[in-house]
Parts: sequence; C-alpha cells; structure tokens
Amino acid sequence: MARGRAANYAEQQQGLLHHAAQLFAERGFQGTSMLELASAAGVSKALLYHYYEDKYQLLVAIAEGHIDRLTALVAEVTAEAHPPAARLSTLIERIVNEYANAHCHHQVLVQDLKYLDAKDQRRIRGKERKVVAAFAGAIAEAHPTLAAKQLEKPLTMLLFGMINWLFTWFQEDGALDYAQMARLVSDFVRGGLREVSHLGSE
Repeated sequence: MARGRAANYAEQQQGLLHHAAQLFAERGFQGTSMLELASAAGVSKALLYHYYEDKYQLLVAIAEGHIDRLTALVAEVTAEAHPPAARLSTLIERIVNEYANAHCHHQVLVQDLKYLDAKDQRRIRGKERKVVAAFAGAIAEAHPTLAAKQLEKPLTMLLFGMINWLFTWFQEDGALDYAQMARLVSDFVRGGLREVSHLGSE
C-alpha cells in the first residue's frame, strides 16, 4: 500500500522551495547541490528527494510558482472595479509588494530560467507574456494616446526593466519599506506616462 502524504506535506514543500530559492539566488542554479539544499532546509537528502527528484524539478517549481502568483495577482486586479488610472497604479503597487515576499524567487526566474529545457521555458515565458500584456493593456486603457502611437508595449517593458531589478539594490532596512517603494514606483510611472502622452501634442 502506498504511503499517504504527511499532514504538513504542503507546508514542508513550500519550506523546501523557499530555501532552494534563497540558495539559487545566492549561488546560482548550477552552483548549488542537492546536498546543500537539504542542509539549508534542515532535512535529510533522502527527504528532499521524497519531494523533488532533482534540483531541476525545484527550479521549475520556483520559477513557475512565482509566475503563477503574478498571473493570479494580475487576474485579481483585472477583475476588480477600478478606474483605468487606478487599475494601473494598483497593478504596479501589488506586483512590487509581491516581490517583497518573493525577491529570491523572482531573482531565480530572471537569472536561471535559461537552464530549463525549451518546453518548460516556452510554457513559463507564455505566462510571463500574459503578465506583460495585462500591464500593456492597463497603460493603453489609462492613456489612449499612447496606445494610438503603439507605445504601450515598449513602455511596459521599460516599467518591468525598472521593477524587475529592485532586488539588486533595494535595502529593506533602508529609508523606504516595500510599501513605500511600491507607491513611489507607481507615482513615478504615472507621472512619466502623463509626460510621454503629451509629447507631440503640444
């Protein structure tokens, strides 16, 4: 008879993913062994293999779990009743705050996705494109003049170029916490979009 799952299976699994994300972010996927992952999580190597066959499975779970949380966040905001400008601000603030709790997972997604096989990369990249499309749609909705110039996609990529790398320099014990940083990014982007939308119309 197959052994049933422990009552804390999901909790243990998330703990393993958290420790793996920290190590992958710090050392890189290739520079981390299963033994080191087990040691960091405080479990035996055998128990780690009970949850994940190899570190490749861990990488898939970290990267895809993170992008799945982002797509769920986007879907949640899109379903809410927000005026166009408020929807864009809400998307920005919530995604920055999500990074506060998952900056290691996000770093892994950015730096280690290249180690996945082509099929897994395509699937995860497809989900990333949905997140980008939602932000581009929010920009177009808030600034129709930008959409008319087909600028919503490049502006979205500029936005993600800014927030995707927060983890490389942002200090959580500094003058700003993540909530304040999220509002600052939102205000900065909204002000910049207003300026860009006026270009060529003066």
